[in-house]
Amino acid sequence: MKIPVYSSTIRRSEMDAVLTCMVEEKIGPGEMNQKLIKQVCETFQTAGAAAFRSPAIALNYALKALNLENGSSVIISSLAPSWQYVELNRQGYKPIVLDVEADSVFPSFESIENAVQAGGRVLVLHETLGFLPDIEKILSLNIPVIEDISQSAGAAYKEKYAGSMGVFSILGLEEKDILTGGGGAVLLAPERRNAIVLKKLYDESPLTDQLPDINASLAFVQLKQMAKNMEQRKEMHESYIRSLMQGKHKTIAQKEDTVNPVYSFPVILNSGVSDVQKYAAKKDIDIELAFKNSTVEYLKESQESFINASSLLLRCVLFPLYPRLGAKKSSEIARVLATLP
Repeated sequence: MKIPVYSSTIRRSEMDAVLTCMVEEKIGPGEMNQKLIKQVCETFQTAGAAAFRSPAIALNYALKALNLENGSSVIISSLAPSWQYVELNRQGYKPIVLDVEADSVFPSFESIENAVQAGGRVLVLHETLGFLPDIEKILSLNIPVIEDISQSAGAAYKEKYAGSMGVFSILGLEEKDILTGGGGAVLLAPERRNAIVLKKLYDESPLTDQLPDINASLAFVQLKQMAKNMEQRKEMHESYIRSLMQGKHKTIAQKEDTVNPVYSFPVILNSGVSDVQKYAAKKDIDIELAFKNSTVEYLKESQESFINASSLLLRCVLFPLYPRLGAKKSSEIARVLATLP
């Protein structure tokens, strides 16, 4: 059986939490929703939070809380998930999509500054693959920043944690996010004034916008296990790095003063993806394009406008890295990384 790229790392404790909800027939938004919100506030040290049924709904509430008018321009990265681009258009906003720097997962400061000067009113900052940019520098532009920490929960930059630096932060709970509830998202408000606005909007929201308890129960246990899972991923990551250095390929460089929670293991290939995919498949290891379902992939006809992102789309792949792998399987993957064609 092949080793899959992703695993939700659902243990017995997560299953028990979900089963309890089902047995008690409390699966809609209720007590577990509120427990999750409280735990998120404690974990990320934010003033307030609200749990929604999808990251797209969470983004809409963040923009609503900022009183952003329809037709306003919102800046996103070309490597951000395509749902951001689709949802902004659907809600009547104008996405300004920026290319990333070469072999980086973020747009340059200059391109963000130019986008602000061109009318960008809000920046949705997707912290891709757990990496963080120089957010302090970006905040100097005096533009509201909505962090997307779906892949970066647990990351830190200069001792400031992901989710604590923007006006709002979206913690996705989808299947392939670093924490999962089987679907949904939590919207964090680090500052009290924004937390008050968010609470009012959430109190008035229909139940169909709010995260059901069955999802909240799974996410709650995942959140409690976050630090433990992160440590296990870091150990595997160090082993993978040592192996990769023996070959001709590289991974994405991490800046100084940053902590990466290790969402997955990206490899920027020096050769064709198909050769590497075939080689890994012979060893029963699945790999996947790192930026599948990204905005740059969605904008097929405009890819020439995003040279660096398009390059990464074609040659950056993810190898399996998650706690459930265990020592034996992670060692097998490390050996493959050292001998990639």
